[in-house]
Amino acid sequence: MTIKVKLRQKPISKGRKSLYLDFYPPIPHPKTGDPTRREFLGLYIYDKPKNPIQKQDNAETLKIGEAIKQKRENFLNKPEIYSQYEKEQLRIKELGELCFLSYFKKLTDKRKGANRSNWHSTYKYLEAFSNGKLKFIDLNESILEDFKEYLLTTKSNKSDKVTLSQNSAVSYFNKIKAALKQAFKDGILQSDLNGKISPIKAEETRREYLTLEELNKLVKTPCNNEVMKRAALFSALTGLRFSDIQKMTWEELSYVEGDGYYVKFTQQKTKGVEDLQISDQAYGLLGEPQESKSRVFEGLQYSAYHNKHLFQWIGAAGITKDITFHCFRHTFATLQLFNGTDIYTVSKMLGHKDLKTTQIYAKIVDEAKRTASNKIKLDM
Repeated sequence: MTIKVKLRQKPISKGRKSLYLDFYPPIPHPKTGDPTRREFLGLYIYDKPKNPIQKQDNAETLKIGEAIKQKRENFLNKPEIYSQYEKEQLRIKELGELCFLSYFKKLTDKRKGANRSNWHSTYKYLEAFSNGKLKFIDLNESILEDFKEYLLTTKSNKSDKVTLSQNSAVSYFNKIKAALKQAFKDGILQSDLNGKISPIKAEETRREYLTLEELNKLVKTPCNNEVMKRAALFSALTGLRFSDIQKMTWEELSYVEGDGYYVKFTQQKTKGVEDLQISDQAYGLLGEPQESKSRVFEGLQYSAYHNKHLFQWIGAAGITKDITFHCFRHTFATLQLFNGTDIYTVSKMLGHKDLKTTQIYAKIVDEAKRTASNKIKLDM
């Protein structure tokens, strides 16, 4: 009996179609042995391509799908030549010929915002490392260790005079690991390569913070950008990131009788929904309430020009530390721990998903206390 094989498309999420083979009559599933009419290829096309690149990508993917379909039809209709095991081995070989770069690019296109930007940067480094050619069959522990070393030694795409920072290398290599994990789930990789390779160890960075005395100096020091000053002090009192402060609207704020003020928002970075209680003093930095959809810190911007006002303000207060806006979040965490708040509570207030992220602040406090204890010395 001749088995007919058709290449078909199934609409899925985010404007894509998944390619699969349709068999008639049904064939035994290679793993379970149960009759099946479908075999998904782990290949995707754009439902409505928006530009020439997407159209070309569709054409290349469909070409691969047609080739797989034709080979599968040949295998199935020559049982005297190919055993079930041989057919499965040939299928694995076909998957190995797929381009890992193209697969990674498709995963990149699914991302949004800053995360997509990081995936795109990873793609550019991977493309440069592989000279634009990297098949799944070429992936192994050795080549992935080579790429790890490449990230740790290559120049930054932003400047050929500067080596890519270790923490950027950490982030980019983690994207590769995520893609390998997904490819294993999709059945393209036959082994879990992600589980076999270790991530790049993050470099411990110094997290600068302000003392309470320095914060009070800033309160009394004028700033050329008043909204920047209020936002920075608000961050020191709440631990909120610049991105969450900048987008905050009046409808996110509420008052609970006998309990105080709250801000309910979705974190820009982690997308976690937070319901954070803030102090009366922090609320006092917000000014007069406006319309619900209005930004609380209207006019707050992040740029070299606006940051100049921040640095001038800090310098005018007599503070010589290298302070950025994010250091006000560090200040909140460090001062909370200094004043006895337990690390679990601080972690929740910062919106951290992992307690390990918060532990760096505990280390800062421990070091500061150790330094302070060594300042008292007797002439023995």
